[in-house]
Amino acid sequence: MKLANLAGRATLIVGDRALDVEKAGGGTLGPDPAVLYDLANHPELRRIAEAATDADLVEYDEKQLGPVSPRAGKILAVALNYRGHAEESGMQVPDEPTVFAKFPSSLTGPYDRVVVPEGIDKTDFEAEVVIVIGRRMRAVEPADVWAGIAGVTAGQDVTDRREQWRKPVNQFSLAKSYDSFSPTGPLAVTVDEFDDPDDIEVVGHVDDLEVQRGRTSDLIFSVPALIAWMSRYVTLEPGDLVFTGTPAGCGVRRTPRLYLQPGMTLTTKVAGVGTMRNPVTR
Repeated sequence: MKLANLAGRATLIVGDRALDVEKAGGGTLGPDPAVLYDLANHPELRRIAEAATDADLVEYDEKQLGPVSPRAGKILAVALNYRGHAEESGMQVPDEPTVFAKFPSSLTGPYDRVVVPEGIDKTDFEAEVVIVIGRRMRAVEPADVWAGIAGVTAGQDVTDRREQWRKPVNQFSLAKSYDSFSPTGPLAVTVDEFDDPDDIEVVGHVDDLEVQRGRTSDLIFSVPALIAWMSRYVTLEPGDLVFTGTPAGCGVRRTPRLYLQPGMTLTTKVAGVGTMRNPVTR
């Protein structure tokens, strides 16, 4: 299934058209996008999709798509989870995941603006595969992780590098959590739609320049290993988001360096999910 937050309403995308969950289901599930990310609702969502008539399916404007989990309780993200990114950063491959938080208020939609605050001159991009949690998980085993995932989506971990590395200590969470610094979307796609959920491609462009390309099969810590490790310490809930890491090529590691400037377009594509296009503005 392809799950969408369309103009703030829970929606299924069937082919190239939209199916409003509340209307098509006769009210068995409400309009809140949160119903999409609880796996307890997925049997009913599948029933609604299978019972839909042509009249239930409508054309839609992709610009009305919002962040896939607009009120995520937690956003957890991982640093240095692709070998290429660790190597370009001059850092050792970690023995355990390095996890930081992004603030939910940083979420924005797949076609919304990424706003660079006035005076910020080192705003970087990080294309990522993002996981949407589908059931409560605590101390879960790696073999059981995919069964608890509601969907896979695309994300950008936009970062103010100057703030991130401001002395005397590094400041990851704030530097990666300015308003609009966490676009996600355009859809969340259920795990059964992927031939191999452990081998998903992510590609990033700044304007017409390809800047990043990677596959989750190259992750240092796979999605099952990563989420199992997180769940040893933090209870994960439906709608929580996990940014799984970025491949090599982010702006601070390029020669010459490439930072986001107003007028640019940041494009992020995850195979099987779709493409986000976020204009960069002041």
